[in-house]
Amino acid sequence: MFAQIDHAAGAASAGLALRPTELFVFGNAKGGTPLMQVTQTIGIDLPLKALVWQDDAGDCWLSYNDPAWLAERHGVAETARQVTANMSTLLGTIAKAATSGKA
Repeated sequence: MFAQIDHAAGAASAGLALRPTELFVFGNAKGGTPLMQVTQTIGIDLPLKALVWQDDAGDCWLSYNDPAWLAERHGVAETARQVTANMSTLLGTIAKAATSGKA
C-alpha cells in the first residue's frame, strides 16, 4: 500500500459534502516494472488503484480498472499479457475478499 486518500475528508476541508469515498494506491515493482519495460506509458495507470465509495442509497462499492484492460489501453505486447492476467486474478481475489467480509 503506497497511499490511502480520503476524498470525503478533502471535500470537507474545502467546505463541501461528499459521501465516504477513499482511494487506495497499491502495487508491487516486480509486477509493474516488467509492464513499464515493455510499454512505459502504462506507468500513468500504475501503481494500481481501488476506489471504495458509498452511493446515495448507502451501499458501499469497490471499483478498479482491470489490469488486462490497462494492458489493452496501452498496447502492452502479448508477451507481457500474462503479467496483467496474473494481476487481474489477484485483484479480483482481493476485491472478493474485501467485499465478502472474509479476509
